[in-house]
Amino acid sequence: MSDVLLPLPILIAFVTAILAFFFRKGTEARWISVAGSACMLVAAGMLLSRVLTDGIQAAQMGTWAAPFGITLVADTLSAVMVVITGITALAVSIYAVGDVTEDMEHVGYHTLFQVLIAGVTGAFLTGDLFNLYVWFEVMLIASFGLLVMGGRRVQMDAGIKYVTLNLISTILFLSGIGLLYGVTGTLNMADLHYKVQDADPGLVTVIATMFLVGFGIKSAVFPLFFWLPAAYHTPAFSVSAVFAGLLTKVGVYAMMRMFTLVFTQDIGWTHGLMLWVAVATMITGVLGAAAQTDFRRILSFHIVSQIGYMVLGLALYTPLAVTGAVFYLVHHIIVKANLFLVAGVTNRIAGSTEIDHIGGLYKGAPLLAFLFLIPAFSLAGFPPLSGFWAKYVLVKASLDLELWLVAAAALAVGLMTIYSMTKIWGRAFWKPHPGAIVPSLSTLPAGDRFAMLAPIAGLATLTVIIGLFPEPFVGIATRAAEDLLDPTAYLTAVLGAPEAVQ
Repeated sequence: MSDVLLPLPILIAFVTAILAFFFRKGTEARWISVAGSACMLVAAGMLLSRVLTDGIQAAQMGTWAAPFGITLVADTLSAVMVVITGITALAVSIYAVGDVTEDMEHVGYHTLFQVLIAGVTGAFLTGDLFNLYVWFEVMLIASFGLLVMGGRRVQMDAGIKYVTLNLISTILFLSGIGLLYGVTGTLNMADLHYKVQDADPGLVTVIATMFLVGFGIKSAVFPLFFWLPAAYHTPAFSVSAVFAGLLTKVGVYAMMRMFTLVFTQDIGWTHGLMLWVAVATMITGVLGAAAQTDFRRILSFHIVSQIGYMVLGLALYTPLAVTGAVFYLVHHIIVKANLFLVAGVTNRIAGSTEIDHIGGLYKGAPLLAFLFLIPAFSLAGFPPLSGFWAKYVLVKASLDLELWLVAAAALAVGLMTIYSMTKIWGRAFWKPHPGAIVPSLSTLPAGDRFAMLAPIAGLATLTVIIGLFPEPFVGIATRAAEDLLDPTAYLTAVLGAPEAVQ
């Protein structure tokens, strides 16, 4: 059954992309994309259910036994990430019905969107390092196409910066892969766990640092994040939302995978470096957000800031900290994608995302104001929303290790996040519109209004559910952390019993 379930979410996304391409000249492509995303979410849910019930699942593509062939693996973390990818894909594909123009549809928006989802899903499920590189390239090609779709000057400028920095990341990643293969003779992640133990420790640490920089660029950590705020505010809002929710998280996921499964020989250096990078990322990101006045630019800098919390959990490298990092990943994908969707509706009814040029949204669109407050307060860490529990676990893990300054930085960044969210609320929602108009949701066509508000309401509801009933979600995050910190089950699922490997 694993041989079917593991590749199924990827196959569904690719088949959906092909069908959307053939029907791109009409309106059928949008509904094909919605249906494909729904099917992909169902397949992802089945895979997660199988992992939670029967343990880690592994399948060898083409019946080539590991470590010689391409392996797909789903442990708790990767299965959860595939489910969250499916939720995000479904929400954004529904939103795109009211957001994406017919011109964008005709040049292949839905096809590129589904290829991007396939690339993200493949990156979460692969058990082979070179295959991870391939999925990164699939994501890069699709994301660049989506980023520049529309051809505006600001988009082209953002696209050049985006591709240039990601190509540098790819070169570092690919160089690290080559060096690692030269040292170990394998690229299977499970096999690497054993083989690096016999390699020269100093050389492995150098290679690990290359991977850390390469993944750091893709994750947008300090000081490698400047490409993100320059790019994420330029494309269609549907594109911004899926980028904000998923793309940087693939880099964080890859970091989590490699620095718990493979690069654990010199955690004093690698994870110590991560710790200060995480703190600097949190601080610089939130300060950048405080200086912005554009809705999407504020949110883009907050992506950077929140990435710091996730890397912090990995850097602390305790069961509680890694649990917090996994929980934070899930929470942030939902909340951040939702805030970008809210920004899109704001732009449609108020005419801009520059918060000094809009206003009156609380009076004219109280439903949108309410739907904004839920993810905004969650991002800032207000109880009892999901962001509170995510921050609480990471701060508790820092205090347990007596890292007082780290815990203080995490709390201070939370306060600054509140400032940014209240700035958006005060200027965009509370004060009157400078043009003396009252923005209203009624100005949207009925179909667009439903398509854009339904996913926002759905994601907001999910945020509230996670916040009010955190125990099952923390339980899954705890199990994911256990899988990462003790990879025995992962290694056995991929390679067989340890004695057979030895």
